[in-house]
Amino acid sequence: MTVVNILIIYSSNDGQTKKICSRISKVLENEHNSDLITISDVDNYDINDYHAVILGAAVRYGKHSRLVSEFVNKNREKLRNVYSLFFSVNAVARKADKCTAKNNPYVKKFITKTGWKPTQTSVFGGRINYPEYGFFDRFVIRLIMKLTDGPTNIAKSYDFTDWKKVDQLASKISNDVTQPK
Repeated sequence: MTVVNILIIYSSNDGQTKKICSRISKVLENEHNSDLITISDVDNYDINDYHAVILGAAVRYGKHSRLVSEFVNKNREKLRNVYSLFFSVNAVARKADKCTAKNNPYVKKFITKTGWKPTQTSVFGGRINYPEYGFFDRFVIRLIMKLTDGPTNIAKSYDFTDWKKVDQLASKISNDVTQPK
């Protein structure tokens, strides 16, 4: 198998997206070289040094960070020349009818907004961690969960990430990046 250089970029609100990217990186490191970085450090790296770019972005209050859109808009041409994957992490993906890239409103909105056509897209359920939120976030997120039939016990944390799906995606990436684009 050919060893490739992979840049894994994350935009995380509370750490779940970083955790997912770290898991993907760990699977990939067995056969490939990967750099795991936050979106705020992306300007310190040259995409041209990589064969693949993975971008994971969390949603908070219905939006991905503006830094994610700015990155894609700035690097659209470079992203066309490498294997690229975009995945979104959001609590909406906890629902069966919103857990694929084709039916998740945040993935569809991001792809439409940026005009980016990554090689692959995916989506993962996020994490609601009420005990770590401040008053405002806890109140608003609980209200959103109540309106969408989600968990509302503010004494608990809820992990909606399908870790088996994360591992399967990482294995697929490992295989895909060695194939001609």
